[in-house]
Amino acid sequence: MQPEQLFGMALGIVSPWEVKEITFSKESNRLDIYIDFQKGTQFPCPVCGKLSPVHDTTEKEWRHLNFFQYEAYLKARVPRVICPDSDCGVKQVSVPWARSGSGFTLLFEALVMTMARDMPVNVIARLLTVNDKRLWRIITAYVDAARSQEDFSQVSHIGIDETSVRKGHKYVSFFFDLARRKLLFGTEGKDHATISRFVSDLQTHGGKPEQITDAAIDMSKAFIKGIQEQLPNAVITFDKFHLIKLMNDALAKVRAEEAREFPEFLKKSRYLFLKNPEDLRPEEQERLDSMIPSQCYKSIEAYIHKLNLQNVYFAQSREEATGLLHQWHKRAVSSALAIIQKMAKTVKEHWDGILSHFDNRLTTGFLEGINSLIQSAKARARGYRNPQNMITMAYLIAGKLSFNRKCHQPT
Repeated sequence: MQPEQLFGMALGIVSPWEVKEITFSKESNRLDIYIDFQKGTQFPCPVCGKLSPVHDTTEKEWRHLNFFQYEAYLKARVPRVICPDSDCGVKQVSVPWARSGSGFTLLFEALVMTMARDMPVNVIARLLTVNDKRLWRIITAYVDAARSQEDFSQVSHIGIDETSVRKGHKYVSFFFDLARRKLLFGTEGKDHATISRFVSDLQTHGGKPEQITDAAIDMSKAFIKGIQEQLPNAVITFDKFHLIKLMNDALAKVRAEEAREFPEFLKKSRYLFLKNPEDLRPEEQERLDSMIPSQCYKSIEAYIHKLNLQNVYFAQSREEATGLLHQWHKRAVSSALAIIQKMAKTVKEHWDGILSHFDNRLTTGFLEGINSLIQSAKARARGYRNPQNMITMAYLIAGKLSFNRKCHQPT
Protein backbone atom coordinates (compact mmCIF):
# COMPACT_ATOMS: atom_id res chain seq x y z
CA MET A 1 0.00 0.00 0.00
CA GLN A 2 1.34 3.42 -0.98
CA PRO A 3 1.88 6.17 1.65
CA GLU A 4 -0.79 8.26 -0.09
CA GLN A 5 -3.35 5.49 0.42
CA LEU A 6 -2.33 5.07 4.06
CA PHE A 7 -2.69 8.77 4.77
CA GLY A 8 -5.99 8.81 2.90
CA MET A 9 -7.33 6.05 5.13
CA ALA A 10 -5.98 7.73 8.28
CA LEU A 11 -7.60 11.04 7.34
CA GLY A 12 -10.88 9.43 6.31
CA ILE A 13 -10.57 10.73 2.74
CA VAL A 14 -13.11 8.96 0.49
CA SER A 15 -14.02 9.12 -3.19
CA PRO A 16 -14.19 11.33 -5.14
CA TRP A 17 -11.38 12.83 -3.01
CA GLU A 18 -7.97 11.17 -2.76
CA VAL A 19 -4.50 11.93 -1.42
CA LYS A 20 -2.29 12.66 -4.39
CA GLU A 21 1.04 13.62 -2.87
CA ILE A 22 2.87 13.97 0.45
CA THR A 23 5.87 16.22 1.02
CA PHE A 24 7.94 16.49 4.18
CA SER A 25 10.44 19.19 5.10
CA LYS A 26 12.52 18.82 8.22
CA GLU A 27 13.94 22.31 7.68
CA SER A 28 10.51 23.98 7.74
CA ASN A 29 9.20 21.54 10.35
CA ARG A 30 6.08 20.65 8.36
CA LEU A 31 4.25 17.93 6.49
CA ASP A 32 2.08 18.82 3.49
CA ILE A 33 -0.64 16.47 2.27
CA TYR A 34 -2.07 17.26 -1.15
CA ILE A 35 -5.67 16.19 -1.85
CA ASP A 36 -7.48 16.31 -5.18
CA PHE A 37 -10.75 15.06 -6.67
CA GLN A 38 -11.10 12.61 -9.52
CA LYS A 39 -11.37 13.98 -13.02
CA GLY A 40 -14.94 14.35 -14.29
CA THR A 41 -16.44 14.37 -10.79
CA GLN A 42 -19.73 16.16 -10.32
CA PHE A 43 -20.62 17.58 -6.90
CA PRO A 44 -24.01 18.30 -5.33
CA CYS A 45 -25.06 21.93 -5.64
CA PRO A 46 -24.73 23.52 -2.15
CA VAL A 47 -28.12 25.21 -2.71
CA CYS A 48 -30.43 22.60 -4.25
CA GLY A 49 -28.38 19.40 -4.09
CA LYS A 50 -28.43 18.63 -7.82
CA LEU A 51 -25.26 17.04 -9.24
CA SER A 52 -23.37 19.81 -11.01
CA PRO A 53 -20.18 20.00 -13.11
CA VAL A 54 -17.07 21.77 -11.87
CA HIS A 55 -16.82 25.38 -13.03
CA ASP A 56 -13.36 26.22 -11.62
CA THR A 57 -11.19 25.58 -8.56
CA THR A 58 -9.41 27.51 -5.84
CA GLU A 59 -6.29 26.37 -3.96
CA LYS A 60 -6.91 26.18 -0.20
CA GLU A 61 -4.92 25.08 2.84
CA TRP A 62 -5.96 23.81 6.29
CA ARG A 63 -3.90 23.32 9.42
CA HIS A 64 -4.21 19.73 10.66
CA LEU A 65 -3.15 17.93 13.85
CA ASN A 66 0.60 17.74 14.29
CA PHE A 67 2.37 14.69 12.87
CA PHE A 68 4.55 13.95 15.88
CA GLN A 69 6.44 17.24 16.39
CA TYR A 70 5.83 18.47 12.84
CA GLU A 71 3.06 20.77 11.73
CA ALA A 72 0.75 19.12 9.22
CA TYR A 73 -1.26 20.84 6.50
CA LEU A 74 -3.87 19.65 4.03
CA LYS A 75 -3.92 21.30 0.62
CA ALA A 76 -6.58 20.87 -2.05
CA ARG A 77 -8.21 22.36 -5.11
CA VAL A 78 -11.70 23.26 -3.94
CA PRO A 79 -14.17 23.33 -6.81
CA ARG A 80 -16.96 25.72 -7.60
CA VAL A 81 -19.86 24.12 -9.43
CA ILE A 82 -22.30 25.61 -11.90
CA CYS A 83 -25.76 24.27 -11.17
CA PRO A 84 -28.13 23.24 -13.98
CA ASP A 85 -30.71 25.34 -12.17
CA SER A 86 -29.98 28.90 -13.22
CA ASP A 87 -31.40 30.22 -9.94
CA CYS A 88 -28.50 28.66 -8.03
CA GLY A 89 -25.64 29.96 -10.17
CA VAL A 90 -21.99 29.23 -9.37
CA LYS A 91 -21.33 28.01 -5.81
CA GLN A 92 -18.30 26.67 -3.96
CA VAL A 93 -18.69 23.16 -2.53
CA SER A 94 -17.80 22.17 1.02
CA VAL A 95 -14.99 19.75 1.76
CA PRO A 96 -15.67 16.87 4.19
CA TRP A 97 -12.63 17.51 6.39
CA ALA A 98 -13.24 21.16 7.33
CA ARG A 99 -15.91 23.76 8.07
CA SER A 100 -16.63 26.20 5.31
CA GLY A 101 -14.49 29.29 5.75
CA SER A 102 -12.19 27.68 8.32
CA GLY A 103 -8.44 27.37 7.92
CA PHE A 104 -8.35 24.29 10.17
CA THR A 105 -9.49 20.71 9.81
CA LEU A 106 -12.40 19.38 11.88
CA LEU A 107 -10.03 17.19 13.89
CA PHE A 108 -7.81 20.16 14.73
CA GLU A 109 -10.85 22.15 15.84
CA ALA A 110 -12.11 19.21 17.92
CA LEU A 111 -8.78 19.18 19.76
CA VAL A 112 -9.01 22.91 20.40
CA MET A 113 -12.55 22.61 21.77
CA THR A 114 -11.50 19.79 24.09
CA MET A 115 -8.48 21.65 25.42
CA ALA A 116 -10.34 24.96 25.80
CA ARG A 117 -12.50 23.60 28.63
CA ASP A 118 -9.47 23.15 30.89
CA MET A 119 -6.68 25.35 29.52
CA PRO A 120 -6.27 29.07 28.81
CA VAL A 121 -6.56 29.80 25.11
CA ASN A 122 -3.24 31.65 25.03
CA VAL A 123 -1.52 28.51 26.39
CA ILE A 124 -3.21 26.35 23.73
CA ALA A 125 -2.05 28.86 21.13
CA ARG A 126 1.55 28.49 22.26
CA LEU A 127 1.34 24.70 22.28
CA LEU A 128 -0.17 24.54 18.80
CA THR A 129 1.83 27.52 17.46
CA VAL A 130 -1.32 29.33 16.35
CA ASN A 131 -2.37 32.92 16.99
CA ASP A 132 -4.84 32.96 19.89
CA LYS A 133 -7.27 35.17 17.97
CA ARG A 134 -7.69 32.39 15.41
CA LEU A 135 -8.43 29.92 18.19
CA TRP A 136 -11.04 32.24 19.69
CA ARG A 137 -12.73 32.37 16.28
CA ILE A 138 -12.92 28.54 16.30
CA ILE A 139 -14.37 28.41 19.81
CA THR A 140 -16.85 31.20 19.12
CA ALA A 141 -18.01 29.55 15.89
CA TYR A 142 -18.78 26.26 17.63
CA VAL A 143 -20.41 27.89 20.65
CA ASP A 144 -22.58 30.07 18.40
CA ALA A 145 -23.57 27.05 16.29
CA ALA A 146 -24.53 25.06 19.40
CA ARG A 147 -26.45 27.98 20.91
CA SER A 148 -28.41 28.46 17.69
CA GLN A 149 -29.99 25.06 18.35
CA GLU A 150 -30.98 25.84 21.95
CA ASP A 151 -34.65 25.71 22.92
CA PHE A 152 -35.75 28.08 25.70
CA SER A 153 -39.48 27.45 25.31
CA GLN A 154 -39.74 25.79 28.75
CA VAL A 155 -37.78 28.40 30.71
CA SER A 156 -39.84 29.85 33.55
CA HIS A 157 -37.46 30.33 36.53
CA ILE A 158 -34.32 32.38 36.02
CA GLY A 159 -31.40 33.50 38.15
CA ILE A 160 -29.15 36.46 37.41
CA ASP A 161 -25.57 37.06 38.51
CA GLU A 162 -22.86 39.52 37.53
CA THR A 163 -19.08 39.33 37.66
CA SER A 164 -16.12 41.40 36.57
CA VAL A 165 -14.17 40.64 33.43
CA ARG A 166 -10.95 41.80 35.02
CA LYS A 167 -10.35 43.18 38.50
CA GLY A 168 -11.80 46.67 38.66
CA HIS A 169 -12.83 46.60 35.01
CA LYS A 170 -15.98 45.90 33.00
CA TYR A 171 -18.77 43.64 34.20
CA VAL A 172 -20.80 40.95 32.49
CA SER A 173 -24.21 39.63 33.54
CA PHE A 174 -25.20 35.97 33.31
CA PHE A 175 -28.74 34.61 33.10
CA PHE A 176 -29.40 31.03 34.22
CA ASP A 177 -32.21 28.53 33.92
CA LEU A 178 -32.72 27.54 37.55
CA ALA A 179 -34.62 24.36 36.67
CA ARG A 180 -31.94 22.93 34.37
CA ARG A 181 -29.08 24.69 36.15
CA LYS A 182 -27.47 25.96 32.97
CA LEU A 183 -26.31 29.25 31.55
CA LEU A 184 -28.80 30.73 29.10
CA PHE A 185 -27.29 34.07 28.18
CA GLY A 186 -24.36 36.35 28.91
CA THR A 187 -23.99 40.01 28.06
CA GLU A 188 -21.76 42.97 28.87
CA GLY A 189 -22.81 45.36 31.62
CA LYS A 190 -24.91 45.08 34.77
CA ASP A 191 -27.58 47.74 34.18
CA HIS A 192 -31.29 47.32 33.45
CA ALA A 193 -30.61 47.14 29.69
CA THR A 194 -29.09 43.69 30.21
CA ILE A 195 -32.61 42.38 30.96
CA SER A 196 -33.83 43.73 27.61
CA ARG A 197 -31.01 41.96 25.78
CA PHE A 198 -31.79 38.73 27.62
CA VAL A 199 -35.45 38.95 26.62
CA SER A 200 -34.45 39.43 22.98
CA ASP A 201 -32.21 36.35 23.12
CA LEU A 202 -34.92 34.39 24.95
CA GLN A 203 -37.40 35.08 22.16
CA THR A 204 -34.83 34.15 19.52
CA HIS A 205 -34.66 30.69 21.11
CA GLY A 206 -38.42 30.18 21.39
CA GLY A 207 -38.90 31.51 24.93
CA LYS A 208 -41.62 33.92 26.02
CA PRO A 209 -41.09 36.80 28.47
CA GLU A 210 -44.57 36.33 29.91
CA GLN A 211 -43.71 32.71 30.70
CA ILE A 212 -41.02 33.77 33.18
CA THR A 213 -42.77 33.44 36.53
CA ASP A 214 -39.83 33.81 38.92
CA ALA A 215 -36.52 35.64 38.96
CA ALA A 216 -33.92 35.13 41.70
CA ILE A 217 -31.52 38.08 41.91
CA ASP A 218 -29.40 40.09 44.30
CA MET A 219 -30.71 43.48 45.41
CA SER A 220 -29.48 45.33 42.33
CA LYS A 221 -31.79 48.25 41.57
CA ALA A 222 -30.91 47.89 37.89
CA PHE A 223 -32.03 44.26 37.78
CA ILE A 224 -35.22 45.08 39.70
CA LYS A 225 -36.08 47.83 37.22
CA GLY A 226 -35.29 45.68 34.19
CA ILE A 227 -37.40 42.76 35.41
CA GLN A 228 -40.35 44.99 36.23
CA GLU A 229 -40.19 46.49 32.73
CA GLN A 230 -39.41 43.41 30.64
CA LEU A 231 -40.78 40.39 32.55
CA PRO A 232 -44.34 41.34 33.60
CA ASN A 233 -45.23 38.04 35.26
CA ALA A 234 -41.97 37.46 37.11
CA VAL A 235 -42.04 37.40 40.90
CA ILE A 236 -38.74 38.73 42.22
CA THR A 237 -36.99 36.67 44.88
CA PHE A 238 -33.96 38.15 46.57
CA ASP A 239 -31.33 35.48 46.97
CA LYS A 240 -30.89 34.47 50.61
CA PHE A 241 -27.14 34.04 50.21
CA HIS A 242 -26.85 37.65 49.04
CA LEU A 243 -28.89 38.91 52.01
CA ILE A 244 -26.77 36.97 54.50
CA LYS A 245 -23.63 38.23 52.74
CA LEU A 246 -24.81 41.82 53.27
CA MET A 247 -25.35 41.01 56.95
CA ASN A 248 -21.89 39.44 57.18
CA ASP A 249 -20.38 42.54 55.56
CA ALA A 250 -22.07 44.73 58.17
CA LEU A 251 -20.82 42.44 60.95
CA ALA A 252 -17.29 42.55 59.51
CA LYS A 253 -17.27 46.35 59.58
CA VAL A 254 -18.44 46.44 63.19
CA ARG A 255 -15.82 43.86 64.24
CA ALA A 256 -13.01 45.63 62.36
CA GLU A 257 -13.85 48.95 64.01
CA GLU A 258 -14.04 47.43 67.48
CA ALA A 259 -10.84 45.42 66.89
CA ARG A 260 -8.92 48.68 66.85
CA GLU A 261 -10.26 49.37 70.34
CA PHE A 262 -9.83 45.84 71.75
CA PRO A 263 -7.06 44.21 69.70
CA GLU A 264 -6.22 41.74 72.47
CA PHE A 265 -9.67 40.13 72.13
CA LEU A 266 -10.60 40.65 68.49
CA LYS A 267 -7.30 40.21 66.68
CA LYS A 268 -7.57 37.50 63.97
CA SER A 269 -11.23 36.89 64.78
CA ARG A 270 -12.75 37.73 61.38
CA TYR A 271 -13.54 34.16 60.34
CA LEU A 272 -14.66 33.29 63.85
CA PHE A 273 -17.65 35.63 63.45
CA LEU A 274 -18.46 34.31 59.98
CA LYS A 275 -18.92 30.76 61.25
CA ASN A 276 -22.25 29.41 62.46
CA PRO A 277 -22.33 28.15 66.09
CA GLU A 278 -22.68 24.50 65.00
CA ASP A 279 -19.48 24.82 62.93
CA LEU A 280 -17.33 26.20 65.74
CA ARG A 281 -14.59 24.05 67.21
CA PRO A 282 -14.55 23.86 71.04
CA GLU A 283 -11.60 26.26 71.32
CA GLU A 284 -13.34 28.70 68.94
CA GLN A 285 -16.56 28.59 70.97
CA GLU A 286 -14.53 29.21 74.14
CA ARG A 287 -12.84 32.24 72.58
CA LEU A 288 -16.18 33.64 71.39
CA ASP A 289 -17.67 33.18 74.87
CA SER A 290 -14.72 35.04 76.40
CA MET A 291 -15.58 38.13 74.36
CA ILE A 292 -18.97 38.58 76.04
CA PRO A 293 -17.60 39.87 79.40
CA SER A 294 -14.72 41.67 77.68
CA GLN A 295 -16.66 44.75 76.52
CA CYS A 296 -16.75 43.66 72.84
CA TYR A 297 -20.45 44.45 72.95
CA LYS A 298 -20.83 45.83 69.46
CA SER A 299 -19.32 42.81 67.73
CA ILE A 300 -21.36 40.39 69.83
CA GLU A 301 -24.57 42.33 69.15
CA ALA A 302 -23.93 42.36 65.40
CA TYR A 303 -23.16 38.63 65.56
CA ILE A 304 -26.50 37.95 67.27
CA HIS A 305 -28.34 40.00 64.63
CA LYS A 306 -26.66 37.90 61.96
CA LEU A 307 -27.67 34.61 63.61
CA ASN A 308 -31.25 35.78 64.07
CA LEU A 309 -31.49 36.81 60.43
CA GLN A 310 -30.16 33.41 59.36
CA ASN A 311 -32.75 31.73 61.57
CA VAL A 312 -35.51 33.28 59.49
CA TYR A 313 -34.56 30.90 56.68
CA PHE A 314 -35.27 27.88 58.87
CA ALA A 315 -38.98 28.79 58.82
CA GLN A 316 -41.29 26.16 57.37
CA SER A 317 -43.78 28.62 55.88
CA ARG A 318 -44.06 32.20 54.72
CA GLU A 319 -46.27 32.98 57.71
CA GLU A 320 -43.65 31.74 60.15
CA ALA A 321 -40.88 33.54 58.25
CA THR A 322 -42.87 36.78 58.29
CA GLY A 323 -43.16 36.62 62.07
CA LEU A 324 -39.45 35.91 62.53
CA LEU A 325 -38.48 38.68 60.12
CA HIS A 326 -40.74 41.16 61.96
CA GLN A 327 -39.00 40.25 65.22
CA TRP A 328 -35.55 40.63 63.65
CA HIS A 329 -36.48 43.97 62.08
CA LYS A 330 -37.90 45.34 65.34
CA ARG A 331 -34.66 44.55 67.20
CA ALA A 332 -32.43 45.81 64.36
CA VAL A 333 -34.27 49.14 64.14
CA SER A 334 -33.77 49.59 67.89
CA SER A 335 -30.04 48.88 67.68
CA ALA A 336 -27.59 51.57 68.70
CA LEU A 337 -25.38 50.54 65.78
CA ALA A 338 -26.01 52.73 62.74
CA ILE A 339 -24.88 50.02 60.32
CA ILE A 340 -27.45 47.58 61.78
CA GLN A 341 -30.17 50.22 61.45
CA LYS A 342 -29.11 50.64 57.81
CA MET A 343 -29.37 46.89 57.32
CA ALA A 344 -32.87 46.97 58.81
CA LYS A 345 -33.84 49.65 56.30
CA THR A 346 -32.49 47.53 53.42
CA VAL A 347 -34.54 44.54 54.58
CA LYS A 348 -37.69 46.67 54.84
CA GLU A 349 -37.21 48.04 51.31
CA HIS A 350 -36.90 44.50 49.93
CA TRP A 351 -39.44 42.86 52.24
CA ASP A 352 -41.67 41.12 49.68
CA GLY A 353 -38.75 39.83 47.62
CA ILE A 354 -37.11 38.34 50.71
CA LEU A 355 -40.30 36.59 51.81
CA SER A 356 -41.13 35.30 48.33
CA HIS A 357 -38.34 32.77 48.91
CA PHE A 358 -40.77 30.93 51.19
CA ASP A 359 -43.31 30.60 48.37
CA ASN A 360 -40.99 29.21 45.71
CA ARG A 361 -37.86 28.21 47.69
CA LEU A 362 -35.72 29.65 44.91
CA THR A 363 -32.04 30.16 45.51
CA THR A 364 -29.05 30.95 43.33
CA GLY A 365 -26.66 29.07 45.60
CA PHE A 366 -25.59 26.74 42.80
CA LEU A 367 -24.48 29.78 40.82
CA GLU A 368 -21.59 30.15 43.24
CA GLY A 369 -20.28 26.78 42.08
CA ILE A 370 -20.63 27.74 38.43
CA ASN A 371 -19.19 31.17 39.08
CA SER A 372 -16.14 29.59 40.75
CA LEU A 373 -15.50 27.59 37.56
CA ILE A 374 -15.80 30.74 35.46
CA GLN A 375 -13.55 32.64 37.88
CA SER A 376 -11.00 29.81 37.75
CA ALA A 377 -10.95 30.05 33.96
CA LYS A 378 -10.55 33.82 34.25
CA ALA A 379 -7.69 33.40 36.72
CA ARG A 380 -5.92 30.89 34.48
CA ALA A 381 -6.27 33.33 31.59
CA ARG A 382 -5.18 36.23 33.85
CA GLY A 383 -8.33 38.08 32.91
CA TYR A 384 -9.93 38.62 29.53
CA ARG A 385 -9.10 41.59 27.33
CA ASN A 386 -12.32 41.04 25.42
CA PRO A 387 -15.49 40.62 27.56
CA GLN A 388 -17.09 38.59 24.77
CA ASN A 389 -14.35 35.98 25.13
CA MET A 390 -15.26 35.54 28.79
CA ILE A 391 -18.92 35.11 27.84
CA THR A 392 -17.98 32.53 25.19
CA MET A 393 -15.90 30.61 27.74
CA ALA A 394 -18.80 30.74 30.23
CA TYR A 395 -21.10 29.17 27.61
CA LEU A 396 -18.52 26.44 27.08
CA ILE A 397 -18.23 25.78 30.83
CA ALA A 398 -21.81 26.25 32.05
CA GLY A 399 -24.04 26.30 28.96
CA LYS A 400 -24.48 22.50 28.77
CA LEU A 401 -24.28 22.94 25.01
CA SER A 402 -24.68 20.00 22.67
CA PHE A 403 -21.89 19.90 20.09
CA ASN A 404 -23.63 17.37 17.85
CA ARG A 405 -23.02 16.54 14.21
CA LYS A 406 -24.71 19.76 13.07
CA CYS A 407 -22.05 21.77 14.86
CA HIS A 408 -19.23 19.77 13.27
CA GLN A 409 -20.56 19.41 9.75
CA PRO A 410 -19.18 21.83 7.16
CA THR A 411 -21.74 24.53 6.43
